[in-house]
Amino acid sequence: MKIAIISSSVRKGRLSHRVALYFKNYLTENRLADAELLDLNEYHFPIFEERLKYLTDPSPEVLEFAHAVKEADGVIIVTPEYNGGYPAALKNVVDLLTSEWKRKPIALATVSAGPFGGSQVFTSLMLSIFKQGALLVPSIYSVPSVQNAYDEQGIPVNKEATDKFAKIFLNELLWLSEAKNRMQ
Repeated sequence: MKIAIISSSVRKGRLSHRVALYFKNYLTENRLADAELLDLNEYHFPIFEERLKYLTDPSPEVLEFAHAVKEADGVIIVTPEYNGGYPAALKNVVDLLTSEWKRKPIALATVSAGPFGGSQVFTSLMLSIFKQGALLVPSIYSVPSVQNAYDEQGIPVNKEATDKFAKIFLNELLWLSEAKNRMQ
């Protein structure tokens, strides 16, 4: 099983990346899947003027990103909430791809520095993902006060409780990914 983890924040001092690192570590340490971290901060994508299938000369980085999403059995999107929405960098890549998202199992992890764990971002992101034809995992991973819950390496302060929550969340993604693979 191959899971891609999209770390969607490109801001300086971003905190959501800690959760993306946690998922990569958790999946690897528990031998649940090959986990690949797709950090939008490292790609430095421009604002795309067109979908990938219509770009005449896409960069190697764009093709690499698209290939990673397409080849993944499932995707975890880790996103902070910015004023009730998700980062422009994430919207940029959601709109870039088409066939790569089609029937792709996607799990959403929302994060905030405040008490609500990014709960408002879920609705807007969910609609964009549905529009692409992806399969949204019904379980949500929500992290309030992320700065107090994970360190910079993605190590949770309360490992036992965090792992228990992650197991439930990831089992839904892995189940849906396996079900989709059996249908092909």
